[in-house]
Amino acid sequence: MTRRPGPPAPRFPLALDQVGRGAPASAAREPLRPQRLLREAAQDAARQGTPSGLGLDSALVRQRMVERLRREGIRCEPVFDAMLQVARHAFVDTALAGQAYEDTSLPIGHGQTISKPSVVARMIELLYEGEQARAHGHLGKVLEVGTGCGYQTALLARLGKGVVSIERLRPLFDKASANLAPWRFDAVRLVYGDGMLGHGPNAPFDSIIAAAGGDALPPAWLEQLAVGGRLVAPMHSSRGAGQVLVVVDRHASGWVHTHHEAVHFVPLKSGVL
Repeated sequence: MTRRPGPPAPRFPLALDQVGRGAPASAAREPLRPQRLLREAAQDAARQGTPSGLGLDSALVRQRMVERLRREGIRCEPVFDAMLQVARHAFVDTALAGQAYEDTSLPIGHGQTISKPSVVARMIELLYEGEQARAHGHLGKVLEVGTGCGYQTALLARLGKGVVSIERLRPLFDKASANLAPWRFDAVRLVYGDGMLGHGPNAPFDSIIAAAGGDALPPAWLEQLAVGGRLVAPMHSSRGAGQVLVVVDRHASGWVHTHHEAVHFVPLKSGVL
């Protein structure tokens, strides 16, 4: 005799906190969802309104960097204006972009670094205190020794009437060229060469700035500095206290040297690699 199957047992949804035993649907908790329902996400987005703009491309992060520099004693408004326009994170490796607006130096490869924003701002501020900038409101024709990743070059391009920037390390020269290409600066010339020799074909320069320090300033820099021009560079102190920022003003009667705050830059070297 064939037995007919009985009616199926009642089936109920399982509550999340009960495993192996059924529970009425009314007792079940709201299931956890790895993603919000599209409708709910849209409602939340509408409540939040306009994004706050805290990304690296936001002007707010550059504004905060400038305000910090202002609190630290920098007073050069043209430098601040340039820093607000030039995105520092575009000149560092992607892995370090989150630190781009902190006041810290960052490695750019080949034993070199991008200088701290405070140091960059201070050195350019010193250039602005020279006769050329005070008379004309800009840095004039600029020579930069040590292009690095190109960040300071981009700032100088906005502050002068033309920039010649020299880099002795071929990989960094190539990196700076790639970093600066999107900016399309018409008055920037990058040179792969020995920065200690300056750049005679474009001399004299109204402003000279260097990102490496030695025991003495190369004679070529002094010779290529225009009368009324100013040079800012790190140099070892004669008192044995490490590097300091040295400012040189050229007058018709000669060169005047003054020493400023202590710094720490990579050594100044000749030749190309």
